[in-house]
Amino acid sequence: MLMRYLAPLVLMGTLITGKLSAQTSQGPVGGSSAAAILERLDRLEKQNLELQNEIRKLRGELAQAQAEPTSVPDAGEPSVAERLDIQEKRTEELAQAKVGASQRMPVELTGMLVFNAFSNGKFGGTLQNPVTAALARGQANTGGSFRQTVLGLRFHGPALPGGGKAEGSFYMDFWGGVATPNGNLFRIRLATVDLIWKNTTITAGQDKPIVAPREPSTLAQIGLAPLSAAGNLWFWQPQVRIQQRFRFTESSGVKAEVGVFQTLDQAPASTPAAIAATLERARPGWQGRFNFYRGNDDVGYQLAPGYHFSASHVAGVSVPSKLFTLDWSAKPIRQFEFTGAYFRGQNAASLGALRQGFTVLAGNRVIPVHVTGMWGQFTYFTTPKLSFHSYGGAELNRAADLLPGSIRQNMTYAGNLIYKLAPNVLVAIEASQNRTLYINNGLRLNNHYDLALAYLF
Repeated sequence: MLMRYLAPLVLMGTLITGKLSAQTSQGPVGGSSAAAILERLDRLEKQNLELQNEIRKLRGELAQAQAEPTSVPDAGEPSVAERLDIQEKRTEELAQAKVGASQRMPVELTGMLVFNAFSNGKFGGTLQNPVTAALARGQANTGGSFRQTVLGLRFHGPALPGGGKAEGSFYMDFWGGVATPNGNLFRIRLATVDLIWKNTTITAGQDKPIVAPREPSTLAQIGLAPLSAAGNLWFWQPQVRIQQRFRFTESSGVKAEVGVFQTLDQAPASTPAAIAATLERARPGWQGRFNFYRGNDDVGYQLAPGYHFSASHVAGVSVPSKLFTLDWSAKPIRQFEFTGAYFRGQNAASLGALRQGFTVLAGNRVIPVHVTGMWGQFTYFTTPKLSFHSYGGAELNRAADLLPGSIRQNMTYAGNLIYKLAPNVLVAIEASQNRTLYINNGLRLNNHYDLALAYLF
């Protein structure tokens, strides 16, 4: 059996030798190409030598195998021919599974194909995932969608000086808008380039705010982060950050992270058009987060205080944005986990809070809106295939900073179960409710129901 693998190697060696002879008999060439041809000849000669060495090695193994007694081989020690068969099959599988890259670096295709069947109440507007209950009553909204499907690539790059490595990721979805019926538009969701060393990581990309990395588990709301405008700061924006890791023991330490985050400022709906036109949409924000941890993925605790500072430029004035943040994760046993986040300060709209970070008063006087937000989630892993999630969040804006018709308070509650039909096939059902309190207009409620089927790849 081994000879059928030796024959191609012998033939390749003969062909390379013949090619060398043909190339050397072609006569002189121009000086600019002579060096290239000589380099190629040298490379082919090296390849020929490698093939000859491989042939001699295989012949030696074949001779040794023929000299051994013809007894039944040990189950743990396959024969030479069997090893060659296995290697050939592995090579064929790799050729089918690989994704090519121009720089010859490994690239992985990943993502999630998601179908959602959803239903909203009469205060849900026309949106698939309303984050607030609408002020005006309308028609109920029911439908289905693949728009929350996520496509991604993961890159594994070369080694870096100092024992580091380069990695990257790029994720897209179809939540960018609808140009025509079923003409959903691509949108960059997350993208990062990571330069990683033992205790340091430098990242440039588009991601959630540094101070708010966590969010609830759900398949109902993916195009917009869950609990948007209800305690979860989530805008995916360009940023550069550096993380330094300090280890106290094998299972405890702190991860300190600081960076620059590009804010996304939006004028409140009540802002006069002339004033809104003066708003600078993007501004640099300074953020830091310090994650103290103890334990591991099965049982452990994390507590991370943080800060954010930036300024909105509108109407020729600077409106400060200052926030204190805190997020946590507690997993006392493998089956139970409690996660959440909290923030307090002023002018948080540029990070993904309610779109009312500042208010324009009479005489074009601009003031920041003081805000408090929080969310929490309880997760119960009943079996490796089934998990229950109950989560809720709220954002409260100070009434004294708002105009009539503005949102004083927005709250969202939800519960879901996620079941693994297969290792990469998930089904989930979820029910949630938005409770939005308007100044001078009272409370509005909207119920949302979702059935999701996801295929992970």
